[in-house]
Amino acid sequence: MSPSLDLTVSPERLDEGTPEERAAFGLFVVRTPAQSLTEGFDHYINSCRSGPLVSGYHVAEWLAWNWWRLRHEPRSNAEGWSFAHGMTSIGEGYVWPNLTIYSDGVRTVLLSRPSSDPKAKPYRYFGAPPTVVSSTLFESAVDTFLSRIIGRLREQGVGETNLDRLWSDLLIERSDPHLAIRRKLEALLGLDPGEAEEGALAGVLADGKDLGQAAMEEMAAESAQANQAVMSGEALADLAKTHGFEASVKDSVRLGASWGRLADAAKPAWRLGAEMAKALRDQEGLGGAPVGTTRLAEMIGTRATHLADTAALSLRFSFCLEAGEGPSQVVLRSRWPANRRFHAARLLADRLFSPGERLHPATEAGTYRQKVQRAFAAEFLAPFEGVEAMMAGDFSPERQEDVAEHFNVSAMTINAILKNNKRLVPDEFEQDF
Repeated sequence: MSPSLDLTVSPERLDEGTPEERAAFGLFVVRTPAQSLTEGFDHYINSCRSGPLVSGYHVAEWLAWNWWRLRHEPRSNAEGWSFAHGMTSIGEGYVWPNLTIYSDGVRTVLLSRPSSDPKAKPYRYFGAPPTVVSSTLFESAVDTFLSRIIGRLREQGVGETNLDRLWSDLLIERSDPHLAIRRKLEALLGLDPGEAEEGALAGVLADGKDLGQAAMEEMAAESAQANQAVMSGEALADLAKTHGFEASVKDSVRLGASWGRLADAAKPAWRLGAEMAKALRDQEGLGGAPVGTTRLAEMIGTRATHLADTAALSLRFSFCLEAGEGPSQVVLRSRWPANRRFHAARLLADRLFSPGERLHPATEAGTYRQKVQRAFAAEFLAPFEGVEAMMAGDFSPERQEDVAEHFNVSAMTINAILKNNKRLVPDEFEQDF
């Protein structure tokens, strides 16, 4: 992960435009110590530059307005997502970097793509390898940039602007815990600040007090992915009563003191999940052997017949709903045995990762929490060392299916394990994000 990130505008002269646009005009560069994310070829000077000539004022406005979504909203197919995360949406007549920014809540990725037209003028972006930084580092870099732009405006004699208002509102929201929670939820819902319907937001917040605020944030991210309303606590309880099976929290396995040693937000989610799985396998003396369905069921405090149930259920996600001293209710969305085992392992991971909450959702949202779950389930059910030994250098799809059958997981799970451990070419940057 890159140790620093810097957004700068080196002053250049602009003879037209609004006072704030002229005051903040210059060479705009986004860089890490390793690379510039804005480098390209400038046809005006017939040479390469580390960034384009644009007005930093428009960049600052865009960053301030989209701050909550850039900071918290994962990659999504939700309507309007690209507008909030792609710098090309800034407009105002400049050729903006083809730079997309989003977070899993813990880490932020900056994807710099080359210009789609190889003959693009007046500025053609080269693009750069994906950059992943901690979300707190990204937050700090944006704060510094906004402060610099506002300082430039004052130096150039430009008074109060719309950017001042956006920045002031943002600072107030971030410093007020009540407002900050609401803005974060709106971002996870794929909405701009103040755009959420008040009643719906109040319902999610109320359920968060009962089921766990972080758990309901996961549900908000899941609803944005599915373009549907957040399922309420009452609806989850009804669903669990109708389609769930009992599991005893007090009988489920727990990860010992090693968990505190593993927890580190600087790690990619897949690495943390894999390390949790290895620690639990060591603790339970599993070695490299497959985890049988009966043993897996015992670890979550239920019976193997529940994991082998093939009743169809139309649901977007699996979840576990804890009930204090009484038995928990577990709902698994898949009818396929291998997938039910995988989802059960994900719920086990979530109990280990977020032990203080009543709701443990296993959704398809691209959050850090969900990625930890998936990595844990993959490594726990099919440990990499055993997978690699069985592959014996043959990484063909046919061999992956054989290994998947041995560990009673899907071939997709084996494929993901091989990509995470770079035995196959990873998907873009996901091995670091």
